[in-house]
Amino acid sequence: MVIRRADRAGDLGWVVMANAEVYHRQFGWNTDYEVLVAGIVAGFGARHDPARETGWIAELDGRRVGCVFLVATDDPTVARLRILVVTPDGRGRQLGTRLVQECLTFARNAGYQRVTLWTNDVLVAARRIYESFGFTLTDQEPHHSFGHDLVGQNWMVEL
Repeated sequence: MVIRRADRAGDLGWVVMANAEVYHRQFGWNTDYEVLVAGIVAGFGARHDPARETGWIAELDGRRVGCVFLVATDDPTVARLRILVVTPDGRGRQLGTRLVQECLTFARNAGYQRVTLWTNDVLVAARRIYESFGFTLTDQEPHHSFGHDLVGQNWMVEL
């Protein structure tokens, strides 16, 4: 298993595809989720500051099996963890935990004081990872997105 920066040709496209396919298969989410992820990835690709923002790809036997991104917010002390996903082939190997650890280490080294994230209550495995790193739920709100009624949640950790 290798965790590396998301800086190779095809990485950004794979991130969009993997997120869309995994969450469609697991939760039946529609293409609205793919559009959301594509917007996040396009914004990152067009204007990220490598000293303050990056993405990671997890590989298993040379195949991409997971990703996560850390991006800046309007507050220079706060970063946002985005689009964590591990494919079924990569699960059970602690890759989600390793990807989040990469984010938090990078965030500390970049001088951030806090990391936030938005997720949905159905993503139980991801929430367990976040909690293991000390993230706490700051608020939640029901919404209808991706073709389903969901509960969106905001989480935060002090670094």
